[in-house]
Parts: sequence; C-alpha cells; structure tokens
Amino acid sequence: MIYDELIASGAFDFFSTSTWAIIRNLAIFFVVVFWLAIAVWVYKDARRRIEDPWLVAMATLIGLVPPFVGALIYLLLRPPEYLEEARERELEMRAMEDRLATRDLHCPVCRAQVEANFLVCPVCTTKLRQACVNCKAPLEALWQVCPYCETAVEPTAVELPAFETRPPRRRRRAE
Repeated sequence: MIYDELIASGAFDFFSTSTWAIIRNLAIFFVVVFWLAIAVWVYKDARRRIEDPWLVAMATLIGLVPPFVGALIYLLLRPPEYLEEARERELEMRAMEDRLATRDLHCPVCRAQVEANFLVCPVCTTKLRQACVNCKAPLEALWQVCPYCETAVEPTAVELPAFETRPPRRRRRAE
C-alpha cells in the first residue's frame, strides 16, 4: 500500500516537473511539424499530378484536415501518374503516329531510302516492286489486279539479290 502511494506520488511529481512540460511541448511541436510537412508534401504532389488549381487546393485540404488520415485518403484518390509523364506519353504517341503516317521505306539490300512508288532502288538497282503491264504503276506483291487500270496481275517470280551463305561454324574444343 505504501509502495503504491510512493509510485503514484513519484509519477505525480514527475508529471508536475518542468522536464515533463518540456518533453510534452517538444512532442506536440514535432507532431504539428510532421503534420504540416505531410500537408506540404500533399500540396507539392498534387501540383505535379493535377492541373486544376481548385482540385489541388481540395487535395491539400483533404491532406490537412483529418490529421495524418487525410494524407492516406489522398494517396488512395490521387491520379496514378504525373502530368509530365502523361504529356511525355502523349508526345511519344503523336511522334509514333507521325512516323507511321510518313512511313520511311528502305531498300532491303542497301538500306537506302526509297519511296512507295519506286520500282527499283536507285542506289543498288534492286527490284522493289513489279510494274503493271498496262499502266506501268507499281504493284504490291499480294495484289491480284491492278487497282489503277483493273488489269489482272500475272504472278512472276521477283528476283531477290543472291546473298552469300556461309557454312555454320563448328566449335573447337579447348585443349
């Protein structure tokens, strides 16, 4: 019984000292600083992910008002990517679409740039397409009829350049 009174009076004495007041005030200060740091992080992250300033303000308010829980709510509701990443992706897609629209054709032998209506490569004279017998327009390999003059296309063997073939190398055993 006396032991319990000593413990209670010791605890009471500790909590009434200036040391406890300093520890309490520092703990409250650090909690408030951490809470404000989370709010600043939510604001900066929202600015990088959201274009509308009103939505940025609302996200910051959500990150600030319910202390510590608001940042978790923001993490669940925030957009999945940064605005910069979305813009880069859109630019890459536009560039790919432009590249596909202006197909750069190359000769299969010398890799020189050729146009879609070339019959032969002007650099290495490789035959690229067959010409229509009637209108001399370039034809694709799978066409059965010329789309320009409706002439039936006769299948002819396109002569591809002869490539030098080498026998496969045999491995030597290390001695």
